[in-house]
Amino acid sequence: MRRHDPEFQLHGGYSTKRLLGNVPAMQQDFAARSGVAVVTGATGGIGSAVAHMLAARGCAVVLAYRSDAAAAAALAASLPRAVAVRADLTDPTACAALIERAGEVHTLVHAAGPHVPMMHLSTVTPTQFAEQVAQDVLASFNIVHAALPALRASRGSLIAVTTAATKRFPVRDGLSAVPKGAVETLVRGIAAEEGRHGVRANCVGPGMLTDGMATRLMASGDLNEHALAVTRANIPLRTFGTATDVAEAVCFLASDRARFITGQKLDVDGGYAA
Repeated sequence: MRRHDPEFQLHGGYSTKRLLGNVPAMQQDFAARSGVAVVTGATGGIGSAVAHMLAARGCAVVLAYRSDAAAAAALAASLPRAVAVRADLTDPTACAALIERAGEVHTLVHAAGPHVPMMHLSTVTPTQFAEQVAQDVLASFNIVHAALPALRASRGSLIAVTTAATKRFPVRDGLSAVPKGAVETLVRGIAAEEGRHGVRANCVGPGMLTDGMATRLMASGDLNEHALAVTRANIPLRTFGTATDVAEAVCFLASDRARFITGQKLDVDGGYAA
């Protein structure tokens, strides 16, 4: 099929010149788009990395945060076209107000999530579980519900940041894996039902990172040196990733380069869940 393309070499594929020539265009994926990307959890490690990368690639960004106003203001000031908006995603009214403030939305990156303590499921109380579900699953539904009309209007894209743990379960990570499994099912449902409106929906599943949630777990003592060593040994690449690695996947899925990709999950985990 490609053999008649003059730039396709029979024994070498596309030339290096052609591939490298695409790089500048790829770095401006969003420059020609009207509207904004909404990033929830924007003051977190992953959310902040996503916001920076979207902005670097030509995107105006609405930074949704829950409590850290100073961090949100600093982040907004560091980006060329950004505004910070406080929103409690467990409140449907707040989610609706956030999207109304954003206006024309072409991308929703849902990177918000509660702190997840490392606990065996047998030690989790029903109250703890209910709180985790409310802050993770219900909040996800609330923001997706609020954004859906705008995403339909723009034929836009939803990307939810979940976890690689829904594919390979790490012991003591049930408070993350179980709610995130529900979020992933929600996203697949949106992909299946909203594709007729041009809406795409995908997930990115981070593995163990050197920043973001992992930083909090190490600071709290949930992950000690022995646990980190065991975790590293279970990763084929024998290293941890970064929030920037996750942001690359998110920005790709949000871009038109992924225009025929929906209902999928891309794990960024060094091969942990392979």
